[in-house]
Amino acid sequence: MAFTLYSLLQASLLIVNAVAVLHEERFLRHVGWGSDQGIGGFGEEPGIKAQLTNLIRSIRTVMRVPLIALNSVTIVLLLLFG
Repeated sequence: MAFTLYSLLQASLLIVNAVAVLHEERFLRHVGWGSDQGIGGFGEEPGIKAQLTNLIRSIRTVMRVPLIALNSVTIVLLLLFG
C-alpha cells in the first residue's frame, strides 16, 4: 500500500468526518468541551479549548453539505477503481 496524494486526501476526509459527527451533548459536554464551557470576558483572547470548540462547531455547521458530496465522490471512486 503506497502513500499517495489520494490516500492523504482520504485520510483528511475521514478526520473531518470524525469531527463532524461529534455530538455536543453526548460527547463534548462529558469531556468538558460543551458550548457553555470556557466563556471568557470582553477583550480577552479565547484559550485553546475555546478555539477548538469553535472549530468543531464551525466544521459541523459549514461542512455538512460539502461532506455529503465529498463522501459520495469518494465512495464512487472506491467502487470504480478499488
